[in-house]
Amino acid sequence: MNDGQLERYSRHLLLPQFDYQGQTSLLESKVLVLGLGGLGSSAAMYLASSGIGELHLLDPDTLELSNLQRQVIHRQEAIGVNKALSAKTTLSALNDSITIVAHTECLSESKLGELISTMNVVLDCTDNSQSRRLHNQLCVQHKVPLISAAAIRFEGQLMVVDPTQENSPCYQCVYPNVDTTQMSCSELGIMAPVVGMMGVFQSLEAIKIISGVGAKSSGALHSFDGLSAQWRRFNVTKNEQCPVCSGA
Repeated sequence: MNDGQLERYSRHLLLPQFDYQGQTSLLESKVLVLGLGGLGSSAAMYLASSGIGELHLLDPDTLELSNLQRQVIHRQEAIGVNKALSAKTTLSALNDSITIVAHTECLSESKLGELISTMNVVLDCTDNSQSRRLHNQLCVQHKVPLISAAAIRFEGQLMVVDPTQENSPCYQCVYPNVDTTQMSCSELGIMAPVVGMMGVFQSLEAIKIISGVGAKSSGALHSFDGLSAQWRRFNVTKNEQCPVCSGA
């Protein structure tokens, strides 16, 4: 690390569990954020500020006025701009010492798999179960840890899938069926800080995986209720009949 990085990340370096080695691991890492909406906004900002060396942002959508209530990485003047490009502009202003790559088009399954295979961690910040299932499948296939989250109304959920850990359950173990009646923010609403909290939680779990700090969070489903301000943890096990991670 150079002098500027030592000063920028000095508060990380003071943490005895993290210190110089933890920060070095971040600076040498590559992370992919899938979706730059409410979850991806807060997750990407903390990943960039924390010093992820190479941060990839993927989102083919353009920014709309209704997004600004919760997608805090974007600015009002970026309405109509691709979200990955808008996010890159904000993050580059926040931390110009890291590499930020914007992917503005949908990738084929094979191309997305190739991209995922080069990452240390993937964050699924998309808003539908079909995308989450595909990203889970590709991460398991390429043995790349995945942090998947969702939020609706006042509730949030998060799950860490770590294919490098023996007997670690995947997303499809917990959600084996496609939800054809999935809920959306445009229909049911979302409290802005709730989705932000889940995105921040995703960034924390990514940093823990990369640096090796803290307890493993795989094998659990974390649930947050914003109205009661309560977190719950549900232990989940690998489905031996899962077609994704068990080869059934």
